[in-house]
Amino acid sequence: MRRSVLVAMSGGVDSSVSAYLLKEAGYEVVGAMMRFWPDLPPVSLETGAARAWESCCTPDAAYEARRVADLLGIPFYLLDYREVFEEAVIAPFLEDYARGRTPNPCARCNTFVKFGALLKQARRLGLDYVATGHYVRREGEALLRGLDKEKDQSYFLWGTPKEALPHLLFPVGHLTKKEVRQIAQEAGLPTARKPESQNLCFVAGDLKGFLKERLSPRPGPLVDVLTGEVVGQHEGASLYTLGQRKGLGLWKTHLERYVVGLDVERNVVYVGPKEAALWEGMEAEGENLLEELPEEVEVQVRYRTPPVRAVVESSSPLRLRFLTPVFAVTPGQSAAFYRGERLLGGAVIRRGLYNLAGLDGALTNVALTFS
Repeated sequence: MRRSVLVAMSGGVDSSVSAYLLKEAGYEVVGAMMRFWPDLPPVSLETGAARAWESCCTPDAAYEARRVADLLGIPFYLLDYREVFEEAVIAPFLEDYARGRTPNPCARCNTFVKFGALLKQARRLGLDYVATGHYVRREGEALLRGLDKEKDQSYFLWGTPKEALPHLLFPVGHLTKKEVRQIAQEAGLPTARKPESQNLCFVAGDLKGFLKERLSPRPGPLVDVLTGEVVGQHEGASLYTLGQRKGLGLWKTHLERYVVGLDVERNVVYVGPKEAALWEGMEAEGENLLEELPEEVEVQVRYRTPPVRAVVESSSPLRLRFLTPVFAVTPGQSAAFYRGERLLGGAVIRRGLYNLAGLDGALTNVALTFS
């Protein structure tokens, strides 16, 4: 029986090549783009500021995806997922920032939209699989890092529902980006040289500007966590993230100060030396385990941060102790668990534990003293 697949097409080269490779492999391929963007107002001729979405997930990108589908001779559908995306991604994103957390919207989109709502749509259409252009490999019911280490996206897939794994395909996971572009070029795909999108799809340009518009933050004090001294003023506690150094306005008197804590209720941002942002453990919540965690795992707490070995201290709540201190263990961010190349699952960071500077409880004390 011929196998069928719904390919999530973004108008980029990776998903275009995914559709091409699957058709070449004999699948019955259906292309689909999920519409997330709202009805856009006209773009300002002076600033262009009214355009609310970036290079992916736009009407222009949908046009590119349809061009590829037409070239491949496959059906193409534009699916209205605006409401799903707002509820599953944008609303939690803003709620997290309002609470002083730093969310990972791409991980939520994969979990609840691409491998949740879209997979259900594929099943309703009688299709066997959903495919995406993620750089990740699937072997049986296991997920492995993409072959191209610079492009590996397994970190963002820790929340993939285990029951969804048998129905997912990742055609470019065993390729490098260079090879993907070469395939697109040879196949005559119009997206072969399309540049990659670097920003969050629903944020127009500057993240801080987007948050200011949505959250209406208020200025407040920057407080040195070691002394309790007010050393500057911030633009709103919800605009900052742990480990941040740039944009604090402290370059004249506090050369080595990083954001080490946020108190959004009191609207205080705490800064300190790098040691105050180094942690030897973490507590996590909302875990999704694709496999049972061994006593020792590798943990990656940011997309571009190398994984470190850690010991699982408890499972309820989930607590891990790192064998090497980790910088800026940030509440709201994703922690992905690995054993070598194999993705074991992940969780959302609730808080850092065992601060290297011994400040585990100091933020509360300083906040009380300051208030």
